[in-house]
Formats: sequence, structure tokens, C-alpha cells
Amino acid sequence: MDEKQDLLDMTYDELIKALTQLGYPAFRAKQVYQWLYAGQLDFEGMTNLPKEMREKLSACFYAGGLKVANRLVSSVDGTRKYLFELKDGNIIESVLMKYEYGYSVCLSTQVGCRMGCAFCASSPLGLVRSLTVGEMLGQVLSISHDIGERISHVVLMGIGEPFDNYDNVIAFMRRLNREDTLNISFRKMTVSTCGIVPKILSFAQEDIPVNLAISLHAPTDEVRTKTMPVARKWPMDELLAACNAYARTTSRRVTYEYSLIKDVNDFPEYAEILAKKLKGTLCHVNLIPVNTVEGTTFDKSTRSRIEAFKQILEKHHITVTVRRELGSDIMAACGQLRRNTLVESGKV
Repeated sequence: MDEKQDLLDMTYDELIKALTQLGYPAFRAKQVYQWLYAGQLDFEGMTNLPKEMREKLSACFYAGGLKVANRLVSSVDGTRKYLFELKDGNIIESVLMKYEYGYSVCLSTQVGCRMGCAFCASSPLGLVRSLTVGEMLGQVLSISHDIGERISHVVLMGIGEPFDNYDNVIAFMRRLNREDTLNISFRKMTVSTCGIVPKILSFAQEDIPVNLAISLHAPTDEVRTKTMPVARKWPMDELLAACNAYARTTSRRVTYEYSLIKDVNDFPEYAEILAKKLKGTLCHVNLIPVNTVEGTTFDKSTRSRIEAFKQILEKHHITVTVRRELGSDIMAACGQLRRNTLVESGKV
């Protein structure tokens, strides 16, 4: 083999084929597979394999291709931000959050992002490339191995637009769900999109009951296009129609994420408009006080405006919560990923 392959990019059958081509019996492939999904991504740590085999694996393969460049821990709530260096030298970020129900990881699906949302730290650097299935799996497995605990929930809300990497994201979620890998329920996975309508409609047909979250952040096209270029291609009526189709097909409610930006989208009349558009649909609104991002002029809404916005939605019988802020002191909160990555990793 001229070029090393990522074992985490392979299905179990593909792994068997790759190792049998090197002369190893199928039971050795099963051992390697079990090690990988136990979070042991260093072949030297696969202690029940012969030394000669471990050396051969290291010469021909790698697993995930991630190296922890930095690990930041919030002094406020214990949230951890991991900076992973990829095989090609690019840096991505993942966030570990602890809840009463267990550990949840927020993963990246791309290096950078091309969606251009004005309030997001990922936008200014643009898109470099999409992540492979193995690189996404590597984030989960590396973090789980690092903390010595099982990951129970996976959220695709890190760097990148998941539906801009659709095929790999779907394959990744299916792999997570397998009983012989991490056995994470589809219902404990969430994928967030800025609103790529054709992919939402395709996603509804995948027959996987994953939670769908929509980065909405505005009640009208006029307001939304000021901060989200994607709204020019797929207007809100078209987007909401696709989301309602998803809810009908899957019987899963859609979560609408709404970052409250002072004097931009937090006016009471906007809450009224939003409520009327969502009324009668299977949905939940997650209000997010916008987080500080270097290079933008956006400020967080006041507590009183946040509460007033919430009360208006509740008055119209829209289920709504205000997102708990985690990891803001280490730039790990919503919208803050990517901006300071190279500095934090020591790349610059």
C-alpha cells in the first residue's frame, strides 16, 4: 500500500477484507474492530495482537488521524473543548458537555464553513474541506477514551454545515447506531442545518429518527438574509414547509434555534410573527442568547428582552426553552468555535 488508510473509514466487512489481504484471519479483524470502538486508536495499545501485526497495522493504516493539539476546560461549568489536529495539519474543534443524563459531544463535520452566517466564528475562514466518516468517529472515540466514560448523546453543531457533507454525515450516524460500535440511539443524535432544503427533504426519507435542528434566527426573510446568506436561496416559507414535511414523515418535532441579537432580531413583534408561522406545527424553539464572537458587532439581548420573547411564544402555545450557556469562557459556546483555533493550538 502506497498510502495509509483510515480504518475508521471502513465498515466491518471492509476491515475484514483489508486485513485478510494482508494475510490475517477474520478473527483478527474482529479484535481490531473491538479495540477501535473501545476508543483505542493507537495500534500499540491493542495488546492481544501479535507485535508483528501491530507494526504492520502502523505501517499500512491509521485510525481517525486525530491528535489532541489542545484541551481547554471551563472553570465555570467543566465543559471541555478539544482542538484536534488532522493528518493534513488542519485543526477542528469538539466540545464535551456533561448533563444529568450523561455526556454529550458537539462535533465538527467540516474544516471551516462556506455558509457565511454573520454571527458565527466559523464563517470568516471559509471552507477548507469536509471531514471523512473516520474523522467524525475519531472525535467521539478520542473524547470518550480521554475521559474514560461512555458518550450518550451526539450533536452535529460544531464547525461546518452537516448537510454540506451529507453522505459522510449519514454514514457516520448509521455507524454510531450499530450495536457492535457505540450503540448510540438515533433519538440521542441531533443534526443542525442552516436550512439546505433539498437535503432536509432527503433526510426525511433516510428512515433514521434523528433530531433535526434548524438555525433559523429570524422571523422573516428580510431579517434572515441580513445575517444568513442561505436565506436568499431557500426562503423561509420553503424552509418551514420542508421542516413540516420532515416532522410528518418522521413524527419527530423540529427544533428551531434562534440566537437573540440585541436590536437585530429580538423585538417583541418578531416573536409574534414567529409564533404565527410555527403555530400548529410539531416544533420546539430554542432561544440562544448570542455569544460574543471576535470580529462581529453583535451584542447579546438583555435578560428582559429574552424573557419577553419567550413569554410571547408561550402565549401562543409554542414550546420554548432558553439554552443554558456552557463553555463561554473557553470560546466553546454556540457560534464561538473556530475563530481562535489556530492561536489556541499554537499554530500561529
